[in-house]
Amino acid sequence: MFGPAKIKMLVSSLVLLMVVFAKWAEPYVAQYREADQDTYEPRENQRSPEYYRDGSGTECRRCCDPAEEAPQYASPYPQYNIVPRINITILKGEKGDTGERGLYGKTGKSGQTGPRGPHGVKGNKGSIGSPGEPCKSYYAAFSVGRKKALHSNEYYQTMIFDTEFVNLYGHFNMFTGKFFCYVPGIYFFSLNAHTWNQKETYLHVMKNEQEMAIMYAQPSDRSIMQSQSLMLELERDDQVWIRLYKGERENAVFSDDFDTYITFSGYLIKAKSEG
Repeated sequence: MFGPAKIKMLVSSLVLLMVVFAKWAEPYVAQYREADQDTYEPRENQRSPEYYRDGSGTECRRCCDPAEEAPQYASPYPQYNIVPRINITILKGEKGDTGERGLYGKTGKSGQTGPRGPHGVKGNKGSIGSPGEPCKSYYAAFSVGRKKALHSNEYYQTMIFDTEFVNLYGHFNMFTGKFFCYVPGIYFFSLNAHTWNQKETYLHVMKNEQEMAIMYAQPSDRSIMQSQSLMLELERDDQVWIRLYKGERENAVFSDDFDTYITFSGYLIKAKSEG
């Protein structure tokens, strides 16, 4: 239930709304009344405004008076004037100059792979090429021995071998005591010798005129077997041989006419042409 204070507030609000509405509607009521009097009523039948405002203004009419047509009152709704619209596209101006090109945008994502296209026309048969080189296998190997002892003197001595075990293609020259390289590549060499008691053994494995390895044994009461081995990379016409040191140091290698105490061997591991 509303209290007295709320009821009083509601009544005041309603009264205020009625007053505002009356003030807002009064000009329109007067406008329509004056329009009715000026347009449709005969001048002799017009009444003063007070005649309608006192609340008792009922006009007396005789039954024998000629009938009058009902007045056509104006519409209570506002009338709108139709304004023609102008097509703005007709007023289009001249075409402007082309602007500067903008910056490139970011690269988009890669699209999906399209379907495979049709096969092209078959081409003409090519000419026959030159024949390739036949498959080649390269070999080089030797193994020689010496049955005679060798003593040092005033100059260096090339060791000459008198026994031929293997000499493939004759790459080892028995008269010079040197191996000649005809197939460039990687080679393995091995030297074995028997020392002389109470004397040094001083031998070099030579590549051309360069000492590559030494086989050495100190003087001893007993003679023993000594060995040396190595691998060398050779080019065409390189020479490998054994050299006995000169007489500044008394040295020797032992052997006899019956047994072979000194051997020198070598063979090709891989030819340079094979990569």
